Amino acid sequence: MTTVIGVDVGGTFTDLVLHDAATGEIRVAKRPTTPAAPERGVLAAVDAAVPPDLLARCRHFVHGTTVGLNALLERRGATVGLITTAGFRDVLEIRRGDRDDPYDLFWTPPPPLVPRRLRLEVTERVAADGSVVRTLEPEDVRRAAEVFAAEGVDAVAIVLVNSYANAAHETRVAELLARAGFTGPVSLSHEVSGEYREYERTCTTVVDAFVRHRMGPYLHDLDRELRARGFAGELLVTRSGGGALTLAEAAARPFETILSGPVAGAAATARLAASLGIGTAVAADVGGTSFDTALVEDGRLPLLYQGEVVGLPLQSPWVDVRSVGAGGGSVAYADAGGLLRVGPRSAGADPGPACYGRGGTEPTVTDAALRLGMIPRGHISGGIELSEDAAARALAPLAGPTGIDGVDAVAVGVIRIAAAHMAQAVRGVTVERGVDPRGAAVVAFGGAGPVFGCLLADELDVDTVVVPPNAGNFSAVGLVQADVVRSAARTLVRPLDDAALPVVGRLAETLFERLAQPEAVREVDLDLRHRGQEHTLTIPVRLADDDVAAVSARFSEAYHRAFGHTLPDPLEVVTVRATSRIVLDDARPLVPAPPPAEQEAGRGTTRLWSFRREAFAEAPVVRREDLRGVAEGPLLVVEPTATTYVDAGFAVEAHESGSLMITRKERR
Repeated sequence: MTTVIGVDVGGTFTDLVLHDAATGEIRVAKRPTTPAAPERGVLAAVDAAVPPDLLARCRHFVHGTTVGLNALLERRGATVGLITTAGFRDVLEIRRGDRDDPYDLFWTPPPPLVPRRLRLEVTERVAADGSVVRTLEPEDVRRAAEVFAAEGVDAVAIVLVNSYANAAHETRVAELLARAGFTGPVSLSHEVSGEYREYERTCTTVVDAFVRHRMGPYLHDLDRELRARGFAGELLVTRSGGGALTLAEAAARPFETILSGPVAGAAATARLAASLGIGTAVAADVGGTSFDTALVEDGRLPLLYQGEVVGLPLQSPWVDVRSVGAGGGSVAYADAGGLLRVGPRSAGADPGPACYGRGGTEPTVTDAALRLGMIPRGHISGGIELSEDAAARALAPLAGPTGIDGVDAVAVGVIRIAAAHMAQAVRGVTVERGVDPRGAAVVAFGGAGPVFGCLLADELDVDTVVVPPNAGNFSAVGLVQADVVRSAARTLVRPLDDAALPVVGRLAETLFERLAQPEAVREVDLDLRHRGQEHTLTIPVRLADDDVAAVSARFSEAYHRAFGHTLPDPLEVVTVRATSRIVLDDARPLVPAPPPAEQEAGRGTTRLWSFRREAFAEAPVVRREDLRGVAEGPLLVVEPTATTYVDAGFAVEAHESGSLMITRKERR
């Protein structure tokens, strides 16, 4: 039994959950994010909820961070130099032949992270089968080192053609670079990715070098500050593909943490859905800056092996979480044609929504929700006092340009538009995959997720909304539940036949040896395709039990589910993937944290807008722990870190698991 702390840094709030498996104690905290120095918000949450003696007993501190993502979004990272094979200097600009938006005549790709003057070639060549076609010329590396020194390069990415098949030249380039005096971090493509596709592997390696400059110091500074407060355990950082890395691994492989924050909430949704016996669930995480959603089927998250951030592909395990700029801090405005718009720009944490009283003047989703009574008046978590007058002043100027009659009508429009954006994102992870969202349950969490649960249900024609325990901090719950996960992959293009599986087994064993987790649970996946095709499907295999027929049948089932038909063509293996997993703690915190001792005993009633009745009503406000039996909307259910809005035509009931189950009683 262990004590685990999970801290998730969002765009507006930093959330903490502590779970003591020995006593069952759960503590939560929510503090404003400090964008200029995210560690300050993390430490403020720790200081608010974790006394020194409890921090000293903590075994694992699991952190979800957006530092790497922000470095890419802001293009504030290391000055990176690239060493590549002669003839491949411009692969970052040549990219692929496709366009991100084929209908935009003015679309231009994002500029490369490495300018051309810092992309240098070396003479060498390795064939796709690993054989050396041309030996490495050491003098080219020495000349590159001189250029990097003169240009003030902080980090170097080394990406040689076909190095996934034979890494000898890449390793030698790194040795020669160090011998020439370069002392900064070096990213080797065969260690970062190990897969074919030169553009994608080059981009991934460059991103790794680019964000390492910020990620490493940030994590080490956070670790030092925690230890100064008495923490003696292990700092872990969540991966974009689920699970967590140690501090050393995250600092060495920062590209794996680019989407570490949003993934934690999706992983927690998968565990909750499995425990409740929900076959299909949609994660609906509404934070201050964005809305993040993912589809969960049979307790499993959709795992991809290539993602994209700001137009840059990354070859890394990647939970398919879709994000749109529709959070509590999303700014509402009137466009040039007088139409009301919401997002994607956000008021963020500083100054935040106008109603926070911290200097913000622009109208946001939170201001609209406060005006309509959808969040309780007074204090909210994080020590923020809400101002109804400030919200009204921010919303009022939108009435004139849009032709909307009054502040209340503007607020209704803002909430409806935000809900429509969220619903469209959900359709992207359901309808686009052939999944009917009407058969799913919406799991609503994040600081504003439970506010939008019923609106999403109406937008998607869903009958069930689940509000999990500790809903406002549910992404941090996902961090507490994380396992330590390592993964590696190698491209191996060959026919899938009886001779292939032993080769796959030997390569998988080599990958597991590299992962160095001998006591871990081992998982092997294969990227397979029909011969002559370009793209693949990833299929789990059990090498000790499966034969070619079993693997082929599993692929055909997945192919039919994805494309609606099957093909008779033979199969071939493209990539072998190995994943090792260590479960930190089997105790899963699902019960809600107790309310603060100073929280008032009853909340009475409030003036609340019903979207179904299109009118205000005097509605009850019930504390979550006081909810008994079935309560019909409209009403609010309040708790320390979130508020659940239940509209007319819906009913809410406390489930024995600690979740709130909202069910539809009337069709619109």
